[in-house]
Amino acid sequence: MLEFLKVILIGIVEGITEWLPISSTGHMILLEEFVRLNVSEEFLEMFNVVIQLGAILAVVVLFFPKLWPFCSPRNGWIKKETWMLWFKVLVAVLPAAVIGIPFDDTLDALFYNYQTVAVTLIIYGILFIIVENYNKKRRPRVTSFEDLTFPMAVFIGVFQVLALIPGTSRSGATILGGVLLGASRYIAAEFSFFLAIPVMFGASLLKLVKFGFAFSGSELAILLLGMATAFIVSILAIKFLMGYIKKNNFKSFGYYRIILGILVLVYFMFIK
Repeated sequence: MLEFLKVILIGIVEGITEWLPISSTGHMILLEEFVRLNVSEEFLEMFNVVIQLGAILAVVVLFFPKLWPFCSPRNGWIKKETWMLWFKVLVAVLPAAVIGIPFDDTLDALFYNYQTVAVTLIIYGILFIIVENYNKKRRPRVTSFEDLTFPMAVFIGVFQVLALIPGTSRSGATILGGVLLGASRYIAAEFSFFLAIPVMFGASLLKLVKFGFAFSGSELAILLLGMATAFIVSILAIKFLMGYIKKNNFKSFGYYRIILGILVLVYFMFIK
């Protein structure tokens, strides 16, 4: 029972931090210090990635009308604007795929540590504040996905490469990139969500293949419970964020990141 409560807590943290630009990895590293699952290291490594499938299913459910590229025969079967959106998503995914797939283990070995996470939390927190100050007098040029060009999609994909460094936040990097390139916060956030679909499915498949599919009954129960919890909490987190950015900027997330980064440094350097 205690293990399942731990899994629910992990799923809650994943569901919140995956979509808010505050770094799910940073929070997971901290959480692992206080909440440890009684499982093998191999399973835990896989679990921390595959639990994201629950989070990504929340995006599919919430945005299904925008993501489903087919319509009724009366309207011609195919929604051209949706196909164009998917092509832009796939183009934007390429930079991270080219670098992330071959160097996945190397990047984890080099950068999955509290020092890297703390520094990136603080740096990108500062950048969020700087970008929002810079954008005060700018009007967004991209207010719909039709306005989002393929070159812009590629550049947002380049920003997503930065998220291969733990603590950066995938949603944070892509939203920051989209806003800098002239997208509205709303479009930048939605495009960030859509980018996560192939990225997270690909990352989860990679970890599952490495781990193998020979789960014990308890391991399968832990994985499914974590995904289900992340799914439910993600729906709430995404709805909150999309409502929040209609009236607010990202500065508060920047301040939060800076404070969390400092806390990570203090905890590991002076308390642990």
